[in-house]
Amino acid sequence: MLSVCEKCHKRLKDINIGDFNISENCVVCCGIFDHIPELAIKITETLKDYEFNNFSIGLRLRGSIKAIEDFLKYEFGIEDNLKQHFNKELVKELEKITGRTYKVNGDIRILIDLETLDFDVEAKNVYIYGKYKKRVRNFSQTRWLCGYCDGKGCEMCNGTGRKYLSVEEFIISPIIDKFKSSNAFLHGAGREDVDVRMLGSGRPFVVEIVNPRKRSVKLNELEREINQKAGGKIEVKLYNFCNRDLVAHIKNAKFRKVYRAVVVFEREVDETSLKNALRKLECEISQRTPKRVLHRRADLIRKRKVFLTKLVLLKDKRAVIIIEAESGLYIKELINGDEGRTKPSLSEILNLRCDVERLDVIEVKDDKTI
Repeated sequence: MLSVCEKCHKRLKDINIGDFNISENCVVCCGIFDHIPELAIKITETLKDYEFNNFSIGLRLRGSIKAIEDFLKYEFGIEDNLKQHFNKELVKELEKITGRTYKVNGDIRILIDLETLDFDVEAKNVYIYGKYKKRVRNFSQTRWLCGYCDGKGCEMCNGTGRKYLSVEEFIISPIIDKFKSSNAFLHGAGREDVDVRMLGSGRPFVVEIVNPRKRSVKLNELEREINQKAGGKIEVKLYNFCNRDLVAHIKNAKFRKVYRAVVVFEREVDETSLKNALRKLECEISQRTPKRVLHRRADLIRKRKVFLTKLVLLKDKRAVIIIEAESGLYIKELINGDEGRTKPSLSEILNLRCDVERLDVIEVKDDKTI
């Protein structure tokens, strides 16, 4: 005869395995249901630090509790889902105390070890969609740690721990403070080189806010604070809160880009020859991974299209050129050819050395589904 508590007896009385002995020493739940009121109070105290509308619960079944459940199943045929019943009882208690409701993917997730009744609280990440402009050069998009000290600070980086300042740092610093989060990450629709400015209406991005204790932050106030602290180096526009699905969309979408390049030639070029050469670039480009990024990118051949080119200004050995191209095309190599790794290139067509002196992204053509 099995000794079970009244709660477990009520659940299991319809299972035809013989009699149960009602006892405080329950072999099914080991008395964990008696600890639910106390556990709910402890959880509620912890949740006072969080802003949330709903919650979910995750339960870990291990150790002696798991062993007992397996024993009852294989020896007596008791198909009793202890996790499900515990979850149900705890949800009722928490809803009563907190006034919040249970939701499968709630703002707060409470993770409980049924063996020890220890718990952790995790807040669901918050996501914000926006655009940024980068008005200065020698500025990376995301955090770039110093290669000598790995972010700890050394003489080579003047104790900053960084190789470059970044757009990400200017955006996430006020965000971490406002949302009281543990961290935040910038997910951009592509990226520009460190020495390239991002102008026009800006580059789309999603900022992911990790484990935020606050959730209801006014985006217009946050936007204003970011821009003030950036001091003109960057400018952001925060549009709305979104979900994590937009991160994948932002990173995978093929946004057309419009560039403005200042190109330097090894000798003077006449306008007609340059315009003819630019027209020949309006085609599919075969581009092997540039040498300058081989240390961090796979050595592949990519096919990308140039949709439009336009000569804006030609003076002496310099020209200002507009290029509209498919996402993923390396513009510097489109101009200099990268020792034949990009075909065709402006250098190849003109049969002279051409180099990009300055480069700006002046438009990211949006996917209207955002």
